[in-house]
Amino acid sequence: MSATKNPVLITGGAGFIGSNLADRLASDGHDVLIFDALRRPGVERNLRWLQARHPSRISAVTADLRDEQALADAAKDAKAVFHLAAQVAVTTSMVDPIDDFEVNIRGTLSLLEAVRRHGQRQGRRTPVIFASTNKVYGDLADVPLELVDDAYAPVDPAIRAHGVSEARPLDFHTPYGCSKGAADQYVLDYARSFDLPTAVLRMSCIYGPRQMGTEDQGWVAHFLIRALNGEPITIYGDGRQVRDVLFAADTVQAYVSAWERIEQVKGRAFNLGGGAANAISLRQLIAHIEYLMGRKVEVSYGDWRAGDQRYYVSDTRAARHALGLAEPTDWKRGVALLAEWLRAEKSGRPEAAPTVEAA
Repeated sequence: MSATKNPVLITGGAGFIGSNLADRLASDGHDVLIFDALRRPGVERNLRWLQARHPSRISAVTADLRDEQALADAAKDAKAVFHLAAQVAVTTSMVDPIDDFEVNIRGTLSLLEAVRRHGQRQGRRTPVIFASTNKVYGDLADVPLELVDDAYAPVDPAIRAHGVSEARPLDFHTPYGCSKGAADQYVLDYARSFDLPTAVLRMSCIYGPRQMGTEDQGWVAHFLIRALNGEPITIYGDGRQVRDVLFAADTVQAYVSAWERIEQVKGRAFNLGGGAANAISLRQLIAHIEYLMGRKVEVSYGDWRAGDQRYYVSDTRAARHALGLAEPTDWKRGVALLAEWLRAEKSGRPEAAPTVEAA
C-alpha cells in the first residue's frame, strides 16, 4: 500500500488505458496508486515500466475488485478515482456471466460505497470517473444501414454525419453489456442520490501504445500484432462493420479533463471515440496495415459474434464541448505510431518507440 497521502487511485491502472493515464498523471506531478489484479497478459510489464519511469510517484496494490477490504483501503485516502478495472470481453461474459457480474457490477458498487463512506467521514467529495462502453446501446439493429465503399453506413443523414449520441436509448445486450450498463447507471445515480461527483465515459474503440490486443478486446492492436508476426487474422462477420477509433493519448486527455471539470460535468455520461472523421471498417484497417507492412495480410472469416454492432460511431460533440477536447489524432497517423511502438517492443528496444502525445 502507498504511504503517500491522497494519491489518485486508478483501478486497472496496469492495463492499456490505465498505464497511459497513470503515466500522464505522474508526469503532471500527481502521486498515483494502481489497483490491479495483474491477470491480463502483459500488464506486469506495464507496471514495471511505470515504476521505472516514476519511482517516487507510482505505487501499486495487487488485488481483485471483488476484495472489498482491499478496495476500501485503496480508496480511503484517494483525491480522485479513475475506475477502469473490469471484465472486458463479451465472449468471456457469455461463458461465465456470474464472474462478469461480480467484477463489473458488484466491484463498481463496492468502490462507490467505499468512496461515499470515506468521504462522509472525512468531509470531502471524491470524484469518480468511470470507463463505460458503447455496448450500453445494444446492437443498434434498428438503425438502417447501407454499404458505402466496403463499409456499413447509416441511411439517416444525421447519424451518418455525427454518429450515435447520448440521447440514444440504452439497450443492454449480452451479459457484458448488462454488467457494464448497470455499473454505468450506478455511477450516474451516485451523483443524483448522494451528490458524489461522478462522470461516465462510454468508450468506443481505443488503441495505442501499451495495448496487448486480443481477438476479444483491443482489435486494432491485435490486427497489427498478428500482421507483424506474419500470422493470419480472423474477422468475425464480413469485415464491413464500422467503429470509430481513438488514440490513447486523446483518451487520456478526456479523462484528465473530466476530472478537471468534474463539478461542471458531474452526473453526466459522454460518448468517447474518434468520431465520424475516424470511423473505419475492419477491412479498411487491414488495407492500411498492408500499406504500412508493404505486403498482403492473410485474412479468414468466422460467424458474427453475439451482440456485435454492424455500425457504431460516437457522436463526440457533447464530450468535445463539455471537456474542451481538441480534434483527435487522425487514425492513419495513430495506427502508424502504434505499429512503430509494437516494432520497438518486438525488437526488445522499447526506448526506440516513438513519443506519442495527444493531437
